[in-house]
Amino acid sequence: MDWMPYIAGAGIGILSWFAFLLSDRPLGCSTAYARTSGMLERAVRGDAVLDKPYYRKFVPQVDWEWMLVLGIVIGAFIAAVLLGEFAIVWVPSTFEAAFGSSVALRLAVALIGGVLMGIGARWAGGCTSGHGISGTLQLAVSSWVAVIVFFVSGILTAFLLYGVIGL
Repeated sequence: MDWMPYIAGAGIGILSWFAFLLSDRPLGCSTAYARTSGMLERAVRGDAVLDKPYYRKFVPQVDWEWMLVLGIVIGAFIAAVLLGEFAIVWVPSTFEAAFGSSVALRLAVALIGGVLMGIGARWAGGCTSGHGISGTLQLAVSSWVAVIVFFVSGILTAFLLYGVIGL
């Protein structure tokens, strides 16, 4: 099913209003991953994790952002099932056309990309949703710069992977 981008954009904007209204905080997802890493580390190392300066700032706990990420996954699953479009695809067709059908290669690329994205989001003080939705909504110059860099980097990466290296 193709979603009208204007309707999806308006929906995200309304969700942002409710986030500010109910929590006095902007929408964002990357902090939930930082909290999850802290919870995993806490399960292995115990409460010593709580003494780290990073985890004093981003306490490893389930909070509303963590529940938002969980809700996104569950909502996407429900929508895909209801629309009859749910399918497990290990190697997307575009990736397969450029690099072959290796599931291991696809998982490795996805893992490396996810790690780099997470590191970038932590360095930038926010992820694509934090800067792209919440930051630009507040007219933050840093978020506009970040969004421009996201798009330029994405275009260049896609060109390099699929336009030069992949062909």
